[in-house]
Amino acid sequence: MQTLKSMAERAAPDRYLGLSVQDAVRLLTQTLMAAGLETPAVDARLLVPAVLGVSKRDLILNPHRCVTAGEARHLAAFEARRLAHEPVSRILGAREFFGRTFAVTPAALDPRPDSETLVEAALEIARSRGAASAPLRILDIGTGTGCLLLTLLAELEGATGLGTDVSAAALDVAAANADRLGLGGRARWLQMRSLESLAEPFDLIISNPPYIPTLEIDDLQADVKLYDPRIALDGGPDGFDIYREIAAGLVPTKGFEWVLFEVGAGQAASLERLLRDSLAARVRAIKTWQDLGGHVRCVAVQTH
Repeated sequence: MQTLKSMAERAAPDRYLGLSVQDAVRLLTQTLMAAGLETPAVDARLLVPAVLGVSKRDLILNPHRCVTAGEARHLAAFEARRLAHEPVSRILGAREFFGRTFAVTPAALDPRPDSETLVEAALEIARSRGAASAPLRILDIGTGTGCLLLTLLAELEGATGLGTDVSAAALDVAAANADRLGLGGRARWLQMRSLESLAEPFDLIISNPPYIPTLEIDDLQADVKLYDPRIALDGGPDGFDIYREIAAGLVPTKGFEWVLFEVGAGQAASLERLLRDSLAARVRAIKTWQDLGGHVRCVAVQTH
């Protein structure tokens, strides 16, 4: 692993000046690889076109175009940030999720591909009950960037939704994403924790709550522990604090049929027990879905 001093020296402003774009991609890839980053080639192919203001296809069509002085400085700055383990999505301020682009800021959790499992599960449930175009009411607890709720609204044309979060700044990001995607008229936002005193009925409740045990946060990858808001990671001593709060709030809530949660690897069985204990006779069924890595990533409970 390279020292911070050597990384800073490598990111000198003139390092990329005059290189062809294909050589710039190659050099950035080699630099990120030498620093031990996991996806150096992918990162380079995202960062270089972003600096040049072109598409990845343009890089292929015009590989000999030379990097200007301003672009070289910009690319060196991006290199230094990535070497400090800042995720590419945070450097660029955007993340692709379920085929759409969402703005990402330090205020909210960076959307993960694994979370698409929850979206797929919710769509499967909605479509199986003939609700693909019905006036479905969706609640997203801990909405962050709004990626889960807004993706479902985009896929279910008759749905409306409420996204809640403890962070007002995160809700601002979600609202901006809704407007950018043309969904602002179908989404509402409310600052609150768990369910609290929310009394209105919903057909579908989804949540990707903080679920990392407190003492495990410092062991996470630097990309996560240094850049995601701790409040979006910390699930308490065992990772289940917010699950318990939501489950307790579901008991007096009327009108919901399905509640879907994202879970961390190895947490599914414990969450199933928690839901059965909390909801007791109201539980009709519990289903799970695996992510592409084979881990159970979504636990859903159907109620009477």
